[in-house]
Formats: sequence, C-alpha cells, structure tokens
Amino acid sequence: MAITILAIESSCDDTSAAVIRDQVLLSNIIANQDVHQKYGGVIPELASRAHQQNIIPVVHRALEVANVGVGEVDAIAFTNGPGLLGSLLVGTSFAKGLSISLNVPLVEVNHLQGHILAHFIQKPGEEPNHPQFPFLCLLVSGGHSQIVVVRGPLEMEIIGQTLDDAAGEAFDKCAKVMGLPYPGGPFIDKLAAEGNPKAFKFAKPQIPELNYSFSGLKTSFLYFLRDRVAENPNFIEENKADLCASIQHTIIAVLMDKFVKATKLTGIREIAVAGGVSANSGLRSTLVEEGKKRKWKVFIPEFGYTTDNAAMIGITGYFKYLNGERTSLDVAPVTRIKM
Repeated sequence: MAITILAIESSCDDTSAAVIRDQVLLSNIIANQDVHQKYGGVIPELASRAHQQNIIPVVHRALEVANVGVGEVDAIAFTNGPGLLGSLLVGTSFAKGLSISLNVPLVEVNHLQGHILAHFIQKPGEEPNHPQFPFLCLLVSGGHSQIVVVRGPLEMEIIGQTLDDAAGEAFDKCAKVMGLPYPGGPFIDKLAAEGNPKAFKFAKPQIPELNYSFSGLKTSFLYFLRDRVAENPNFIEENKADLCASIQHTIIAVLMDKFVKATKLTGIREIAVAGGVSANSGLRSTLVEEGKKRKWKVFIPEFGYTTDNAAMIGITGYFKYLNGERTSLDVAPVTRIKM
C-alpha cells in the first residue's frame, strides 16, 4: 500500500510544503521571504511572522497541486532542527495541530539529513537515479560544512566539519563586504564567471584532520580589501569580477582539498554534494572534473533541491516512517542538532 507523506519545512526564511507518495514527489511549494534583503541577512522575528502568514496557503497549495486530499495523508513530516527557533516553532506547531485534527502520526526530521536524502527524491515517470550505499557526501550550506559517510538512509557519520564558520557564510560575508546584495553567494557565483580566479591569492586555513575553518579566510579577505581601498577607493568596483572569481576559487579549493582526502581515507567512490552551496556552479563543475579524473561516480542535486525545501523533509520522513519512527506531540524544536 502506498504511503503518503505531507512535509513541512520552516527552518529559516522559506516556508515550504510538499507531498510525497512513497519516494515520488507530487508537489513542492515554496514561499520565499524578500523582506530580509534590505537588511543584508535574515531577521528572525520577521521570518517567524512571515511563516505564520504563509504556512496555511502553502500547505493548501501543496495538497492541491498533488491532487491529494487530507484524508489520504498517512503522516506529517516536519523540520525539528537545526534552524531559527521562532521559524521552527511555526512549522512544528502547525504540524502538531494538523496531526491532531487528522489523527495521523508526526515524524520529526533533521534538516541536514534532509539535504543529503534529497538525492533519493523521484519524479513521476522517472527512473531512480541516486547514490548507492555507502556514499560520501559534501554537505555545504550557510550554516554547515560537513563531510558525511552515508551508510544507509538513516545511518550517517560526520567525519569532518567546520570548526567555526561555514562555506556559505563565507560567501555571504565576503559578498557583503563588496557591497553585493543578500544572499551574496549567487551574486559571487554570477560575477565569478566573468573574472580571473587566479587574479588574487588568499591564505588557505591549515586545519587538522578532515575539518574546515572559514573565519580566517573571511578576515583575510576583509583586511585585503581594506588595504587596497585605502590605496584606491574604487578598487572593489574596478576588480569586482576578479575578486569574486578569486574568493570563490579559494573557498572551493579548501572544500575540495579535505573532501579528496576523505575519499582516499574511506575508499568510497560514490560521491554526492548537498546543501545551499551545492548550487554554486564552480563547485558543481569542480566536482564533475575531479570525478572524471579520480573515477568517482558523482551525484549533484537539482537546483530546486539545493535550497531549503519540504521535498527533502518528505523523503526523509518517508524513510523514517518505514523504519517505524514516530514523534510525540510534546516534541520541541531545537536550534542545534547533531546528525
């Protein structure tokens, strides 16, 4: 018998709902919040208010597009963390209320686990195309940079992670220093295509084992610009494309250096990337090139599954539901959570 999951994602500033039947995605609706752009970052209070406004119409639309009635829903999957507390509370509270009214179980989902399992989402009529277990995943987003060994849908081990800032945060902060809009990562990616990635060199952090650090790189970039602007007030504007290409090249080099080491240590050649930064064209092309050179089998998610979305929550909820996992109504969202 088919299993139908209604999924809700509200960890940051995107309100999303999706319907998955078995592993097939029937709908994935996302409401973005443009209100944060003028502040250069997400304002938690504004985000939670926007979620309250968006969540009912988004869920309604997801069911409508999927052509699924509420009586057909077998379980409600929702993001329980990590994320912004106010945002998570909106999604969690709504999921609880709907669970009670429909008399169906709740399934809590780790947002990071969802990013990784997005590779297992299927579309109607398409053949499955996903990594085989075990595979190695580079999870890169605004708040996390991790190297994860994935042995099964619910069996994951972090073997490397950032000790401070994440790669996505480095992109956004460097973009802000250059006066680019928020979120800065996509703007750096676009301008980098027009620049020289070797125009400027920035120090790469020397961190032990398979861990990352991007705080020092952000600081060195800031000081580099400070010194150049002191000499030439128009330096950033005159060199913006080269600056974007160079900082993007450096961040990707840092990510790939540790990731290549991880593949050698584990011997795993099934390779995946996930998270918001996996939308970066430079990272995607570098993974493909390295894959050809090192005989990896590389899996890169569709752009729609790289940012926060409920489809990835739905597929994770589906696997957890099959595993018999259910969540009590007294569950509380958490801002930090381990894999």
